[in-house]
Amino acid sequence: MGDLFIDLAAGGSVLQASDEYLNPAGRLLEPADPVPDPGRPGARGAWLDGWETRRRREPGHEWAIIRMGRRGLLERLVVDTTHVTTSLPAACSVEAVDLPGDPGLVDLVRNRSLWREVVARTPVRGGGPHSFAGDHIPATHLRLVIYPDGGVARFRAYGDPLPPADLASRDRVDLASLDNGARVVAASDARTSSPNLMLLPGDPRHHRDGWITRRRREPGFEWAIIRLGGAGFPTQVTVDTRHFPGDSPDRVAVLGAVAGGRPPDGIADTDWRSILEPTEVTADSRNRFDLPAGTGPVTHLRLELHPDGAVARFRAHGTALGGWLDEDPSG
Repeated sequence: MGDLFIDLAAGGSVLQASDEYLNPAGRLLEPADPVPDPGRPGARGAWLDGWETRRRREPGHEWAIIRMGRRGLLERLVVDTTHVTTSLPAACSVEAVDLPGDPGLVDLVRNRSLWREVVARTPVRGGGPHSFAGDHIPATHLRLVIYPDGGVARFRAYGDPLPPADLASRDRVDLASLDNGARVVAASDARTSSPNLMLLPGDPRHHRDGWITRRRREPGFEWAIIRLGGAGFPTQVTVDTRHFPGDSPDRVAVLGAVAGGRPPDGIADTDWRSILEPTEVTADSRNRFDLPAGTGPVTHLRLELHPDGAVARFRAHGTALGGWLDEDPSG
């Protein structure tokens, strides 16, 4: 996608679906793009790389309840029917609910008053991705409805991750983690891979798991601006280049700024101050740098790769003053 919002549904799960006779609803959240029918012998009808229900013979519709991988503000929803032909639904709709914690499935299924319609019933026209505005509302669970039955290859919920409510009460946190509400809001280059990959939790797994920039052929450097999970005081940054022995930057620098939770379009031109001068990094290694005492408060960090390269993970440990979204998310 062209923007830098993340798929909030990634890492989530399908809690329940009304019908999964032909294919399980969990395939909606597969990270890979859907593939065509390989013609598997013994399958129940033509195989679909996605969720597929049986043919409905009574009034009603089919549905799947999805617990998203991260709570966040919905920006764009994608119902992808790529390679769906004979089982294409006539229409679809999407509902959302914001219930942090672990709500009971019975309440989610039976209590219709909990749900808010985000995408009204809309005709599905042809196999391919269908994109809908997310209305910028907070959500933890989504309900995908198809009318009256059929198949959907993939479902995506792009948006802005929200920080946990207790972020400021934790002793030491990674202010740059997606799990804590951080996100890359601007970058010089995102064509090869999303810079948000370097904010994922856990260790990098392979040589494509991270932010990879182009090979720069002109003077300058590549950069990414990270909106932290909340204003805070970073004490240490980690630039992890594991799995990138031949793509590591020569040097990195880090700058900080105070720009508010949802910065203006000119965030790249804000008043930045250096908190880590250009410093050599070791390839295929976890590079940790202690920051000067009293660094902060900052709401954004700018990571610079001199002149270019790849970073598997970026961390900014410290203490938080609060979450980035101070106002009511529903306001």
